[in-house]
Amino acid sequence: MTAFARLLFGRRARLRWVHLILGGALAMPYVLVGSVAVGPALGATNLFGSVAVQFASFAVGLPLAAVTSLFPPTRPLEAGVVRWLCGVEEDLLAYGPARTKGEKGRTAAWFTLHLGFGGIVAGMSLAVPPFATVLIVLPVFEGLRDSRLGLPAVFQQSWALPLAPVAGVAMLVALAGCAAGCGVLLARWAPALLGPSPEERVAAAEARAADLAVRNRLARELHDSVGHALSAVMLQASAARRLLESDREFVREALAAIEDTSRRTVGELDAVLGVLRDGDAPGTAPAPTLADDLDGLLRRTRAGGLRVRAAVTADPASVPPLISREAYRIVQEGLSNALRHAGDRVTVAVTIDVADEHLRITVENPLGEAGAPRPGGGHGLRGIADRARLLGGAARSGAAGGTWCLHVRLPLKGSV
Repeated sequence: MTAFARLLFGRRARLRWVHLILGGALAMPYVLVGSVAVGPALGATNLFGSVAVQFASFAVGLPLAAVTSLFPPTRPLEAGVVRWLCGVEEDLLAYGPARTKGEKGRTAAWFTLHLGFGGIVAGMSLAVPPFATVLIVLPVFEGLRDSRLGLPAVFQQSWALPLAPVAGVAMLVALAGCAAGCGVLLARWAPALLGPSPEERVAAAEARAADLAVRNRLARELHDSVGHALSAVMLQASAARRLLESDREFVREALAAIEDTSRRTVGELDAVLGVLRDGDAPGTAPAPTLADDLDGLLRRTRAGGLRVRAAVTADPASVPPLISREAYRIVQEGLSNALRHAGDRVTVAVTIDVADEHLRITVENPLGEAGAPRPGGGHGLRGIADRARLLGGAARSGAAGGTWCLHVRLPLKGSV
């Protein structure tokens, strides 16, 4: 019994009733326009005194409503109201206006159903409650039994008076049941009529995939930039602490490198966070490249005590911008791995050259006591492999003869 009462009078049922009443209110202008055409045709002088004229006007007004529903704002407005009042999940409804013929046809069908059901329920909501209230109190107030009120003659009989309240309550329950049933039907039909088309679903999926791709790229940028900066700053500070008393010049260089590394990393972090916050445009800090930033990267790494031997035979200025940015991050991550796993007392060999229209990057360092990068210990090598694969290249890494080697090939032909 409680579930039945909730179905008829619960919060969701009341909101759907409001939705139907709004549909009836929207139907009124179309009914009035229809009555202007129907009244003269039927020779009716009192348009609101004839039920037949009212239904005929309603039937003429609904096609007019279907035509006006073709305006672009109709579908997003209706979808918004359905989400709020009918309790339909957001993912099941479209956000934008109808564009194709199929979408416009489904929107017109929905608008017609909404106004049609709404007009019927709204009319019943205006007529039934007053009449039902009169029936409920009829046995108590004798003055209401006057035939001038339009009550059926049967209620003037003494035996019918006790049944009048029952009939009034039944009419109210029937009204609530009709409204609840219409609300349930509209809620079930809304996804089919106001939902996204297959083309819109594909477009939304592609947009989500593009957004995820951008966010994954930004996550790699954060990992490579901040991870390298923390590793470099940690070793620079450690080396400066060890040589604080014996080599003041090295300490000054290490502190300057820490300051430079921190400043650059904060700028890159601001740029990436600017994209992550509500899709804002990137900040003013430009993405580092081989041509502009490789020398600084090597200098800051050496300031931490790591000996870096670089052999760059490729012209960084001739490398396409996209390849140059990704190559810088790959070298940066290779040096970060050496800092984390080989320590600051080894020599790292970095080679950058061009062969067979590919930019080749090699980073080699002794395994040392720390050994190779721990399996599952980080995302650096996976990020390098992802960068190379997205550019059509390849990356491989592993230990060979006591040396950890990272080899990356990036195609130059066709890169922008």
